[in-house]
Amino acid sequence: MDVSKTRTSFYRRLYVAWLIDSATATSVPALMAATGMPRRTAQDTVAALAELDIDCQFQQDDGERHNAGHYEIRAWGAIDKHWVGAHLAQIRAVLGYP
Repeated sequence: MDVSKTRTSFYRRLYVAWLIDSATATSVPALMAATGMPRRTAQDTVAALAELDIDCQFQQDDGERHNAGHYEIRAWGAIDKHWVGAHLAQIRAVLGYP
């Protein structure tokens, strides 16, 4: 099945948001481990969530320095997170993620 770059980009963002929101992967290294995507792709995907009006914020861990912390989804905007959860198998298949 041919899948457009637009669809894969959209699905990648939905999947990353779901991973963060479900606390499955809340940091860039955890996203890399869960998906196999390179660091830069993971960073760019998290940054691009705002383009879908998904409010993703970095929370610094108490007493930690530098970038020690985790991401949180504060709002999904117009995206139905329950749809994403119900279609995870399809999203993973299109993206080729485990």
